[in-house]
Amino acid sequence: MAEFTKLKAKSGSILKLAKKSSTGVVHIDYRDIDSLQRLLTPNGKVQGRKRTGLSAREQRLAAQAIKRARYMALLPYTSATL
Repeated sequence: MAEFTKLKAKSGSILKLAKKSSTGVVHIDYRDIDSLQRLLTPNGKVQGRKRTGLSAREQRLAAQAIKRARYMALLPYTSATL
């Protein structure tokens, strides 16, 4: 079986995208382009949970944030512009 390496932040810790509000609601900001680009493959596809290290709910929120960023033209749809 293939080995999967988790995404790491520049400081060496695992990348944290999800932020909790004071009421406990989990939110991933679609305007945080640098963090969202780390979840994309070089071809522009969203990477899987094994690679990103996100929970199922966080992965769904991240996918929705990437779709919103693409719609707002903050992220490219294809790798031609990466």
